[in-house]
Amino acid sequence: GTMAHSFVEAHDNEALAFEHFARARPQGVVLLIDTYDTERGAENAVLAAKRLMNDGMAIRGVRLDSGDLADHARRVRAILDAGGLTEAIIFASGRIDEDQLAAFIRDRVPIDGFGVGTRMNTSSDAPYLDCAYKLVEYAGQARRKRSAGKATWPGRKQVFRRYDAHGTITADTMTVQGDVQPGEPLLQPVMRGGVAVRPLPSLHVVREYARSQLATLPAPLRALDAAPPFEPAIAPALHDLARQSTEREQSMRSADRARWGFNEE
Repeated sequence: GTMAHSFVEAHDNEALAFEHFARARPQGVVLLIDTYDTERGAENAVLAAKRLMNDGMAIRGVRLDSGDLADHARRVRAILDAGGLTEAIIFASGRIDEDQLAAFIRDRVPIDGFGVGTRMNTSSDAPYLDCAYKLVEYAGQARRKRSAGKATWPGRKQVFRRYDAHGTITADTMTVQGDVQPGEPLLQPVMRGGVAVRPLPSLHVVREYARSQLATLPAPLRALDAAPPFEPAIAPALHDLARQSTEREQSMRSADRARWGFNEE
């Protein structure tokens, strides 16, 4: 519902550009006011709004997209209010991230809505997610990688989650499949033999589920500040399987070396 700088630049008069845009798209008009000077743009938005008002039209608000957004927002809010546009919203965009959002809210900056794009699609402080395939079972036999700093836990697993009386997560326990631990089992089958085991949920159901799960996180994990890692406890059964896998691998290695005439020492 907003507009482009190029549209404004195609006009000789900024206020006229705002009026033309509003008449071409009369529903939910949000004017981009920082093509030239933000505060002057706000004044021109007021002028355009007064002309449109004579035809029963109103602008929904204005958008800020550059400069010190907090400072501009306060100045623009004063201009809009003085011009009688007390109901007009201020929408802000321009490389906004979660830290800026928190600061705007904390400082009560008069911005009513935010457009977040670049720093949501690509996180500027953590621009990639390191993922790798790890084999933990083959032909029914647990397997374990033991590289320095990259050791894995072997076998098929389950994670059990516990909550306090308020529904906040208190602990996770990772164990082998079939070893029941206190709490709610988190890993559930989605497909078997290439076929979905249940109908896909609707977008609404997915959204509400995600919202409910975020609410169960402890407060430090929902804050923007760095929090201590929330690592799962490892059940004794998984420790035992890891030990057995290591012993099996070492035994097989020794047998192979002996077969080929290598001395372990």
